[in-house]
Amino acid sequence: MNNLLKYLSDLTELPGISGKEDKVREYILEKIKDKVDEYHVDVMGNLITKVKGKDSSKKIMLLAHMDEVGFMVTKINDDGTFHISPVGGGDPRVVFSQRLMVNGQLLSVVQIKPIHLLSANERKSKPDYNNFKIYTGLDKNEIKKKVKIGDMVTFDTKFYMNENRAISKAFDDRAGCSWMMNLIDTIAEGEKPKYDTYFAFVVQEEVGLRGSGVAAHYINPDVALVLEGTTAGDYPLLDKDKWATHLGDGPATFFMHSGVVLSKDIFDRIVDTAKANDIKLQFKMRTAGGTDARRLAITLDGIPSGILAVPSRYIHSPNTIIDINDYINGYKLLELLVLEGRILK
Repeated sequence: MNNLLKYLSDLTELPGISGKEDKVREYILEKIKDKVDEYHVDVMGNLITKVKGKDSSKKIMLLAHMDEVGFMVTKINDDGTFHISPVGGGDPRVVFSQRLMVNGQLLSVVQIKPIHLLSANERKSKPDYNNFKIYTGLDKNEIKKKVKIGDMVTFDTKFYMNENRAISKAFDDRAGCSWMMNLIDTIAEGEKPKYDTYFAFVVQEEVGLRGSGVAAHYINPDVALVLEGTTAGDYPLLDKDKWATHLGDGPATFFMHSGVVLSKDIFDRIVDTAKANDIKLQFKMRTAGGTDARRLAITLDGIPSGILAVPSRYIHSPNTIIDINDYINGYKLLELLVLEGRILK
């Protein structure tokens, strides 16, 4: 697990909204291309790799999405500002006064009227993307050279960790991507998996689960395991019965979520493997939200799938927090499920 946290740190700092995952894919491919038996980038931009197992009679598909929630430039003004629209399920409340990056290169800031100048009604109003203007410090000639309609905009966030917790953007789902990269490293060091294993780094999950179905058609797996970052609601403003998951209680697995009921067989194998190896595991207790498992359920003849996820507090924000032990224990459980073939009967 030498590279596990390094991969996580590097990946979360890269820009990569839905449809513009290039920098993330390039980083991953550079690190793993010499460690896999096959790799393929499809028309959508999915990166699909294969590692041969001891037994080629079954195929396991692991998948994590490379894209993060973010924004796209929709209008450029003569005063050195521009407007944005959300890409994915962003929350306008967390965007006020944030530093943003255009294409990972140009720093900008979300303008906000000072509280001293707000009317009584304005103080009560909810933030609206239509009212945001993003300031670059450029004049009208320079901004039109450096900013184009459709350009990618992401939060300007750096990775930081202490002994117990890490904070960054895009743990959803660079956490899953880093798990897969490290598992490829482990296999390359001599830990051959029981069955042929495909690692699908997929695109456009945040805008409708777009890439996973295409990748699944290419692989045609027997089972799939979706690796994710998921909602943790353990903060004082939310009642405990609405927490979903809790930081420090281990990685999470799901029995269902919006649009799909997960495979009971795979769910049981995840739970049994965790118990047999004394790995703390929690269940996501709210079924809101969705993952690529929903797409897999209606792809081909229906692909039985399970989910393993890192609880993430303040998800889809510039400052998401995870518990380091949850993350590491999730990876340990992933190794057992894949290398020993426990994800299959």
